[in-house]
Amino acid sequence: MKNNRLALVPAFVLATSALLALPTQAQTAEAPAVAASALFQTFGAKPGLVKLMDDFMVRLLADPRTGAHFKPANQQRVKEQLVDQFCVTLGGPCVYKGADMKSSHANLDITKGDFNALVEVLQAAMDAQGIPYAAQNRLLALLAPMHRDVITVQ
Repeated sequence: MKNNRLALVPAFVLATSALLALPTQAQTAEAPAVAASALFQTFGAKPGLVKLMDDFMVRLLADPRTGAHFKPANQQRVKEQLVDQFCVTLGGPCVYKGADMKSSHANLDITKGDFNALVEVLQAAMDAQGIPYAAQNRLLALLAPMHRDVITVQ
């Protein structure tokens, strides 16, 4: 079952991107903020994100599909930026001060396969941390639009 779920990652990412591009019904500003804050808490708030990113980085480095992209990087800085970025994405109180995704990935020759491998590694880390599947999907839906700025090789 787990391998079947991972095989659906590329389709999920593309479908989610398409759905996020659609207009939504009018909502109060408070409702999305409350939902995002609840999602942030589901991930264990900032301490949970630190734990997740510690696991995620180990897995990224160990995976032959992603390791080469991350071994030359300042891994501590990458982890810190990911924690802040995910914190903001999940509605937490953090501030992301890193570069935008387009400029930070511009010269890294990242393919769709590289991006999908990273998503698979993230899913494995979230599974290992006991993050509920529905919460994982909500985070992936929020992150999916980044693929346009991260994938640099078509």
